[in-house]
Amino acid sequence: MDATSDKGSFIVVYPQGLIPAGTGFDWNIPGVPLFGGGTAPRGSANDVAFLTQLVPVLESKYCINQREVFVTGMSGGGRMASQLACDSSTTFAAVAPVAGLRLPSPCPAARPVPIVAFHGTADPVDPYEGNGQAYWTYSVPTAASRWATQDKCARGATTDHHSGFTLTTYQGCAGNAVVELYSVTGEGHEWPGGPQMPSSITSLLGPQSNAVNANTVMWTFFSQHPMPPSR
Repeated sequence: MDATSDKGSFIVVYPQGLIPAGTGFDWNIPGVPLFGGGTAPRGSANDVAFLTQLVPVLESKYCINQREVFVTGMSGGGRMASQLACDSSTTFAAVAPVAGLRLPSPCPAARPVPIVAFHGTADPVDPYEGNGQAYWTYSVPTAASRWATQDKCARGATTDHHSGFTLTTYQGCAGNAVVELYSVTGEGHEWPGGPQMPSSITSLLGPQSNAVNANTVMWTFFSQHPMPPSR
């Protein structure tokens, strides 16, 4: 997000989970199995608290508009972003899960949360149609539909087909929220419009696509959905 933040003049922060997973790390998502089906080790950090409490720490150091704090992440980071939409809806104005949209249950969101999600239809890690890992049972369109219900969207889904992707939108939601899903045709477990990856990675995660630039789309979406003013 560096180039996007430079262009849009916003601060971008890259927190990191601490649960070792292969060559990387997992987030501790409450009640959700880790990749591979295991559970978070005893004593693992409360990552919902960590990410939520990180915001006022940053606000104490930098010039940050409290109504314009957003969260995105890919894969486990996308599932973590979904969790924060439920558990920290008064901190994060809108969320943008990439390859990781879920509706946590329960979802104690204090308000309707605007959602923009991105997912490749050929994702081999978190399959678009569901039926994947223990944390990945239902399909991505089902996740979007469940968020539309959560946000009390009055209108059914509208679907717009474009070259290389389909945009599914739920409007008429409470609190001027909206739910958008960018389904990227033939893309694997990738960040849409992201940097070119070597074949050693795409052979495992599937093809990339530039049909959608997730950075540009989500920043436009975020800009249009600040936190509603306090009553």
